[in-house]
Amino acid sequence: MLQLRLIPYIELLNYIMLKPKVALVKGSKKLINAWAFYDWANSVYPLVISSAIFPIYYGMIFAENNQIDFFGYSVKNTAMISFVTAIAFIVVALISPILSGIADYIGNKKKFMKFFVFMGSLSCIGLFWFDLSTIYLGFLFYFLAMIGLWSSLVFYNSYLPDIAFEDQQDRASAKGYSLGYIGSVILLIFNLTMIMQPQWYGIQGTESEAAMLAMKYSFVSVGVWWAFFSLFSFYYLPRGNKGQKITQDILWNGYKELMLVWNQLSMNFRLKRYLAAFFVYSTSLQTVMLVAAYFGEEEIKWGSDSDKTIGLIVSILLIQLVAIVGAILTARCSEIFGNLKTLFVINLIWGAICVYAFFIETPNQFYMVAGFVGMVMGGLQSLSRSTYSKFIPETDDTTSYFSFYGVTEKIAIVIGMVLFGVLDQVTGSMRTSILFFFVFFVLGAFMLLRVPKKVY
Repeated sequence: MLQLRLIPYIELLNYIMLKPKVALVKGSKKLINAWAFYDWANSVYPLVISSAIFPIYYGMIFAENNQIDFFGYSVKNTAMISFVTAIAFIVVALISPILSGIADYIGNKKKFMKFFVFMGSLSCIGLFWFDLSTIYLGFLFYFLAMIGLWSSLVFYNSYLPDIAFEDQQDRASAKGYSLGYIGSVILLIFNLTMIMQPQWYGIQGTESEAAMLAMKYSFVSVGVWWAFFSLFSFYYLPRGNKGQKITQDILWNGYKELMLVWNQLSMNFRLKRYLAAFFVYSTSLQTVMLVAAYFGEEEIKWGSDSDKTIGLIVSILLIQLVAIVGAILTARCSEIFGNLKTLFVINLIWGAICVYAFFIETPNQFYMVAGFVGMVMGGLQSLSRSTYSKFIPETDDTTSYFSFYGVTEKIAIVIGMVLFGVLDQVTGSMRTSILFFFVFFVLGAFMLLRVPKKVY
């Protein structure tokens, strides 16, 4: 009798310990869904923290003075967040080869993925204390959250060729992004109601005080959502491919494997040229996506603060909803026209968006740009990931290849954010910075035309 009563608790403990009873085979629907579900878990960070609520909150705390005294230097607040973001990506680019090398060598990349997920989610909760009086602590939590997210994605992306066959990868990648958009929109809507109607949730104070406190609670909700829903993916994802003992050279193993990948690029012109194009357009893509909300907060004539808050969140919601359709359409277009042609067109559209953004001033114009961004945002990210997965050679060492992919992307983001921050600081306007990235999208698009269809 006692044994029967204990069974539910044993099952719960087994779930918490994340030890599935049966390992799922590569290509199985359940395994692909479990992998894609991590996008549902983590995408709330890019949306709520990077794109929507945090930029609004950040602008509100600097409403009276947009300058930050940074060790005796006066730095514009938007330039400062760009520099902090760039430093975070530098750290990610430096540590990810070490970590992925260790994970791949001992065959337990899931353990490392867990570490960064929980570090990132706890740092999101820590953003509750982001304020002018604790500005450096706040930047630290922002910094650690970014490292947590992007480091976890190194391991997450490396799972794609492990869990799906080549003909499944485009749709699996698109499914991940689509789930991410849906999940993040659900949480954003919840947070929006909390910000606009704080009394519903027992949040007291003046209208401005209650709204800002609700935004802080939104950061907490991101951390909880991210950690909780990641458990489903961890439950089903395999441990890893290898299982060797750690040696004294283990710390440098990641860099050695990156060098092997680099050397192998000389024998794989298709992959080499694709990565070069990916590097160029990623300089623009991630930078524009990271600063879009700050641009809307500062450069658009919204009217009142309330109109600004509602307008920015509505814009982000529009982007996410349209992006669901965009990611699916992109996957279909890639099946009809091929990955490279589809990527070429998407990059040109992005370039046109940057030019148009230079001239916009009204909320309606911003909404229109948001719609176009949504249509091509997820498509470019999703198709870039799956195209790379198709182009890598047959190997069990997928972590090293995706670590190289991740490092390439991070270095591109660092360059992009530094360029943006410098231009913003020097010119005092974000418009010039956005227009500048038109060049990278167009150049990246035409570099894609040089990528051969077959390996030679």
